[in-house]
Amino acid sequence: MTDPILSVRDLAIAYRTGRKESVTAVSGVDLDLYEGQSLALVGESGCGKTTLGLGLLRLLPGLGEITSGSLTYRLKDGRRADLLKMKKEQLRRFRWNEAAMVFQGAMNAFNPVIKIGDHFADTLRDHSDGKKWTKAAVEARAGELLETVRLDPDRVLQSYPHELSGGMKQRALIALAIALDPQVLVLDEPTTALDLLTQRSIVQQLHELRKKFGFTMVFITHDLGLAAELADRVATMYAGRIIETGSSRDIFYGPKHPYTAGLINAVMPVKGARPALESIPGYPPSLKAMPEGCAFNPRCAFATAECKRDRVPLELLTDRSLAMHHAVACLHHDQVRLQRPAHGQLASVAESENANV
Repeated sequence: MTDPILSVRDLAIAYRTGRKESVTAVSGVDLDLYEGQSLALVGESGCGKTTLGLGLLRLLPGLGEITSGSLTYRLKDGRRADLLKMKKEQLRRFRWNEAAMVFQGAMNAFNPVIKIGDHFADTLRDHSDGKKWTKAAVEARAGELLETVRLDPDRVLQSYPHELSGGMKQRALIALAIALDPQVLVLDEPTTALDLLTQRSIVQQLHELRKKFGFTMVFITHDLGLAAELADRVATMYAGRIIETGSSRDIFYGPKHPYTAGLINAVMPVKGARPALESIPGYPPSLKAMPEGCAFNPRCAFATAECKRDRVPLELLTDRSLAMHHAVACLHHDQVRLQRPAHGQLASVAESENANV
């Protein structure tokens, strides 16, 4: 099937800061996501990654609102649905059934006064599309999923969240998110606050779960190593916009935006020589006082007068099937080069490259 499972067009999201004031946190986002793909959204804190992820399921907090654009999903039955036109009850049936989210920080994602088993019961009963879930059916489904993420159902289902370790909570949260076999799974920093061994375990289990359940994944992170390992496609965000998108190989071996290249040069390679790390100069702009033209121009070594005047749209550099193209929003993309050789780049990008490239 060649039509995207998720299609985003000119999406803008704003947060109200006063009675008549608001700031735009995401603007002009165009995105197509195809069945089976894994997309990583990367960038510094405050660039709009989490806001975009929440917007994809219309889970924005009360002060946030989608101000323009469209969000179209291909449902399990093949119909196309405009998420922005869905009413409250339709959204309730859509979430967790068609698309689900693993929220940032498992420590705070669960209700602390409800046992894990009750979380599964509430999710299955409230978001299932017409199916009646008996207590036995809930326990069977929850037990199956917990065993899949290598947890003991007898212990976990009867536990309160505070009785589980951070890694156990994170795995239980992932199991809960896939309880109704969603087509799309959005994960917001799923390895935050976990030690390296637990991170490694979570990443391995996500690989296994994708293979078993076949869901499409949007992975939000600032950890480029995790993005290189989990994603077959990467989108770099800066100041609320996607400024570069391409396959993992495109992004980690041949970035064409100076910001993307700067992010990679600021990370220690996993093999080869240990170069001196170089941070990106300056700070991200305030959403209330965005620079004219390209938002990155105050921090960019290639910036010219034209960069400071015009907002640059994404330009297609390569055209491939299933939206694995490479596109960048930079007037001087032909001048951008990584400062370290390809063999010293992040993890096994070549091995995780999408077969459709």
